[in-house]
Amino acid sequence: MPRHLALVTVVVDSYDPAIDFYVRRLGFDLREDTPLGDGKRWVVVAPPGAATGLLLAEAADSRQRERVGDQTGGRVALFLHTDDFARDHARLLAAGVAFEEEPRPEPYGTVAVFRDLYGNRWDLLEPAPCR
Repeated sequence: MPRHLALVTVVVDSYDPAIDFYVRRLGFDLREDTPLGDGKRWVVVAPPGAATGLLLAEAADSRQRERVGDQTGGRVALFLHTDDFARDHARLLAAGVAFEEEPRPEPYGTVAVFRDLYGNRWDLLEPAPCR
């Protein structure tokens, strides 16, 4: 069996607002929402057709709550690839996603940084064609 990265955990304050943001604003699919007991849930969202998803994990204690929105110390944490930057940038703006900057060309592609509901930094990125 080939190996692939299946899930990346994003610690959130609360499941339902996180699901709403990722599904309604970013256009992700809700792949799973399974109750685990004691208020815990197994919640997975992912871009349509993507192999890798996000496991939305509700913060369980004060240490985890401190990390919500800053899981990488302020660096870009996640990279959302697109095959049409202009289309997806416009759609995300219309959905109320807050971008930190105007789109910019880089040697690796066209990129703009946005923040999710909690402040985690993301790159919307249309990779440059391979040379």
